[in-house]
Formats: sequence, C-alpha cells, structure tokens
Amino acid sequence: MADKQISLPAKLINGGIAGLIGVTCVFPIDLAKTRLQNQQNGQRMYASMSDCLIKTIRSEGYFGMYRGAAVNLTLVTPEKAIKLAANDFFRHQLSKDG
Repeated sequence: MADKQISLPAKLINGGIAGLIGVTCVFPIDLAKTRLQNQQNGQRMYASMSDCLIKTIRSEGYFGMYRGAAVNLTLVTPEKAIKLAANDFFRHQLSKDG
C-alpha cells in the first residue's frame, strides 16, 4: 500500500470532498457564532450557541442553517483540494532518500 501512488486528479477530488464535508459540518456553528457576535447588548435574541441553533432551525428550517454556505463551499473546496494534494505531493517528494 505504501508503494502504490494515487493519481493527482484522485488526490484533488479527495481534497475537494474533504473540504465539502468540513464546511458542511462547521458552517452551522460558524453561523451561530456570527449571529451571537452581531447581537446588540440591549437586545439579546440568543442566550447561547445552542439556543441560537435551535431558534434558527425553528424559524428557518434545517436548511436555514446553511443559508450563505454556497460561498464557503465555492471557495473552500478548491482551496482544500489544492492544499491536501500539494501536502501529499511534497511529503512524498521530500521523504525520498531520507
């Protein structure tokens, strides 16, 4: 398995998929963080992060948690694909002959 080399397109696809999964998992938390930060001191809509997530799901539905995620998906997917493929390439190149 260590001698088998994965092609560059496969590495890019794997990195892109990793980026998609990462954004999908983290975006609701980032949305809640942003909404909590944007609250005015006198008018607090949310008491905590979980309160923000619950209220968002109730008012906007499950997919409301991902409103605005398209920009992150568009930018993060190629970035992660290139980053992970380059990491693997350079790790392989630099590990030759010690």
